[in-house]
Amino acid sequence: MNTKPLNGNQLKGIALTAMTIDHAAIILYPGYPTDWCIIGLHMIGRLAAPIFWYFVAEGYFRTHDIKKYAGRLFFLAIVSHFAYNFAFGIPFIPFQTSIFNQTSVIWSLAWGLVGLAIHESGRIEQWQKTVLILLITVLTFCADWSSIAVLAIIEIGANRGNFKKQMTLMMMWIFVYAAVYAVFIHPVYGILQLSVALTIPLLKMYNGERGSWKGMKWLFYFYYPAHLFVCGLMRIALYGNVGLIIGG
Repeated sequence: MNTKPLNGNQLKGIALTAMTIDHAAIILYPGYPTDWCIIGLHMIGRLAAPIFWYFVAEGYFRTHDIKKYAGRLFFLAIVSHFAYNFAFGIPFIPFQTSIFNQTSVIWSLAWGLVGLAIHESGRIEQWQKTVLILLITVLTFCADWSSIAVLAIIEIGANRGNFKKQMTLMMMWIFVYAAVYAVFIHPVYGILQLSVALTIPLLKMYNGERGSWKGMKWLFYFYYPAHLFVCGLMRIALYGNVGLIIGG
């Protein structure tokens, strides 16, 4: 009997809630403040990304049509680019202000799915896989969570069935991300990225079931850009048309 308490819908609900708290904190408390209560809100926000990575990898193995799945993610990435940049005051045309945070994490999720498909392919030579995945990391470096999201998805998918190895390799890449963040963006917020580890106990409670409601997938596709649009309206109302994070 499977006694693990959390299904996919519940974990995705946790991720959406954590993401919303994190983004609202950016809008309400911009400028990388280090007050403990604000850091706490962003720590809650770190629960979101690993859950999304995990279920992109799961989706690769569960989908009936990988091309349609990838197509939906890339379409969402295009829509979310404008929503994300509007939310945080980032120019729609990339690289006018920075190489960081030039588009949303959905860009990395979509390419992470492609990267996992390449990694798992039996028709591509190993050296070709390496070159293609390196190219994908370059393409996604500018996104929220950068190319680390791609590499985490590949590690999670490639080690499916070995939870300890999945999480160990995911955290290895998070340490890299935290170090880069600490050096180039903000030292405290670099260390903050390590609180991704708080997601591991939640993922360990995943029972492998989707949940009875079939609409969670479509809720995510609608909710992600919609909540960012609301964040953008809040930003304009509170501060005017100014950027709130690096890249803005």
